[in-house]
Amino acid sequence: MNLYPYFILLIFFAVALYFIFRKKKVPVVVLSAEDRKLLQNHVAFYAELDNEKKMLFEEKLSRFLGGIKIEGIGTEISPLDRILVGASAVIPILGFKDWEYRNLGTVLLYPDTFNKEFQFAEGDRNIMGMVGDGYMNGQMILSQSALRHGFSKSAGSENTGIHEFVHLIDKSDGATDGIPQYFIKHEYTIPWVRMMHREIQKIEDNKSDINPYAITNEAEFFAVTSEYFFENPERMKDKHPALYDSLSKIFGQQLA
Repeated sequence: MNLYPYFILLIFFAVALYFIFRKKKVPVVVLSAEDRKLLQNHVAFYAELDNEKKMLFEEKLSRFLGGIKIEGIGTEISPLDRILVGASAVIPILGFKDWEYRNLGTVLLYPDTFNKEFQFAEGDRNIMGMVGDGYMNGQMILSQSALRHGFSKSAGSENTGIHEFVHLIDKSDGATDGIPQYFIKHEYTIPWVRMMHREIQKIEDNKSDINPYAITNEAEFFAVTSEYFFENPERMKDKHPALYDSLSKIFGQQLA
């Protein structure tokens, strides 16, 4: 019996499996001393980390900046802008092992707010950030001014960059619905949904300090409360202990 044809097929099969399952090498950007200085001076989340967590943050940031394009539309991208976009991406995933934004290729920075037609120079404009769908799939648009404001001391519990990257995390299971199924155990899904609805009712009744934009839908509730969690964890733990505990489990981070 001639086994040669089967041997050739086996080789082709092995080669095919190699290309299917091999890990794609992700390029990295080596952070400079100036990059670290920008992080320390402008990203409070990073500045408060211990040295070990700072190294992990920098590693994830290097991989993100190496794999994602950041482009300016009608504006110049400064080194600080790149750092702030990267920090917005890394902060929510610091507790996730080997996480990458596979549903993102490009981040576009507009100089200011924009509208649904992506105009940023005239007309009514109130959009600060957007995760693209349809022909814009794989792209995120951020207002440069909103991005910078989110990392300022006057931003309070709001951060547009973090908000949009949380939407991407939510979207990674195929549905932007406020339920990040990859990061919430199945048995906790129903309690999480019930908690969302209870908190939304409190906001509607003016009995909560959570940004009212959270009542738009479950996806916006998740993104808005995640901003609060990362920007002001001590206050959230004091005002909303159950919500803080749930988000701590979802993101794998104890911040307060």
